[in-house]
Amino acid sequence: MQIGDLMMTSGVKFGTSGARGRVADMTDAVCYSYASGFLSYLSETGRLETGAPVALAGDYRESTGRILAACAQAVRDAGCEPRYFGRIPAPALATFSFAAGMPSMMVTGSHIPEDRNGIKFNLPAGEILKDDEAGIAHQRVVLPPDLFDEAGSFRAGSPALPAQTDAAREAYQRRFLDFFPRDCLAGLRIGLYEHSTVARDPLFEILSGLGADVTRLGFSATFVPVDTEAIRAEDRDLARDWCAGGDFDALVSADGDGDRPLLADASGRWLRGDVAGILCARALGAAAIATPVSCNTAVDRLGEFSRVYRTRIGSPYVIAGMKTLIDDGHRPVVGYEANGGFLIASCIERQGRLLPALPTRDAAIVAVAVLADAKARGLSLVELCAGLPPRFTDSDRIKDFPVDLSRERLGAFNTSDPSADCQAFAAAFGDVFAPVVAIDHTDGVRATLSNGEILHLRPSGNAPELRAYTEADTPERANEMNRQCMRVLQDWR
Repeated sequence: MQIGDLMMTSGVKFGTSGARGRVADMTDAVCYSYASGFLSYLSETGRLETGAPVALAGDYRESTGRILAACAQAVRDAGCEPRYFGRIPAPALATFSFAAGMPSMMVTGSHIPEDRNGIKFNLPAGEILKDDEAGIAHQRVVLPPDLFDEAGSFRAGSPALPAQTDAAREAYQRRFLDFFPRDCLAGLRIGLYEHSTVARDPLFEILSGLGADVTRLGFSATFVPVDTEAIRAEDRDLARDWCAGGDFDALVSADGDGDRPLLADASGRWLRGDVAGILCARALGAAAIATPVSCNTAVDRLGEFSRVYRTRIGSPYVIAGMKTLIDDGHRPVVGYEANGGFLIASCIERQGRLLPALPTRDAAIVAVAVLADAKARGLSLVELCAGLPPRFTDSDRIKDFPVDLSRERLGAFNTSDPSADCQAFAAAFGDVFAPVVAIDHTDGVRATLSNGEILHLRPSGNAPELRAYTEADTPERANEMNRQCMRVLQDWR
């Protein structure tokens, strides 16, 4: 069977975020096949030799253990050695495996609900990119005879995982403790929203190891689908309640696999991911930034970076953008996404200490760098944010909105006539917004209005959702724009 055929028949989609689908569709046979296709591609391209180690880790979803077992068996059957690093953040697995030149598989569905899961594939030196995605899709996989029953389950039960090693988690924590000055967070009272993120234990060790007084909050034994780009009302309420007594200078959290941050100020207001990204880039002394077209334009107006390179949405495009900046001679180069995931493309040096490149999304770097910078400047998070140009974004999504329908709707604003596109977009929203003066088709449809406000619509890259981003000069206006936009989009079904 070709992986491309499996994509069409299994209900489990594959892309640069890996294989993702409903847990019911992610049978042992399907997961084994995707893992085998990845390993076959690595072997074909000379990046995996017989007997080589392959790193495995996962998040806290109930289905993760079973999927890890299928991946481990695929590694064994490929003649390689599975190494299991436990339930740890995706960037922790990447930190260790990239340094060791070891391919890896992270079993996680990130922020999506628990009835779904996924397998994220990493090359020995970085994430899979678009060319790799195509190469994996062309691999042919032959299932061993009698390994699976008719339902796609292992006939003899799930294979055992190798003994767990904590080496990746420890290396990840040392990454921060060795670079940032001892006690750089001393005196800060931080609430750690644990929920079900695999980052909860590493974040506690990192934050407290740098001197912060950390209180653990909101532990959950069951999976909680925290989406840092569309924060749930209950997470907003929890943050406000925890901060109501003035007990914390900040709240810190992350999504399920720990690659997207949540950072709140002393009032319990969660920072937008793209705002936190600006603050983190400045705190690390970045020279140039690659960031998607959807991210807040305050980064352009700030004037502190030699170049801001705009990309399509998705880490593969940000990684490609960072490479372009490096090839153009910029150093150091970083990237971030609207979800807050932060990437480092080149080594950062400070006072003789080195922070190695990590060209994949990370959550912990945002919390640590921003809080340390605020403390060094003698500012609160509120004051630190107030120093940025006044541009504010909001976002929401229409769930269960098929990607094909999104493309059909948005296609009406992507013709060969820019003027007609602007008129069509304005007509779709009636007199709700100011006139459209320009449309950017880098990713979806991003309309700039005559008053400088921005409305951006695009289908989600990993879920059947239509996302809407709005930007204005006040948070209230950005929020009002988004609510008005969502009312219009509800009629698009």
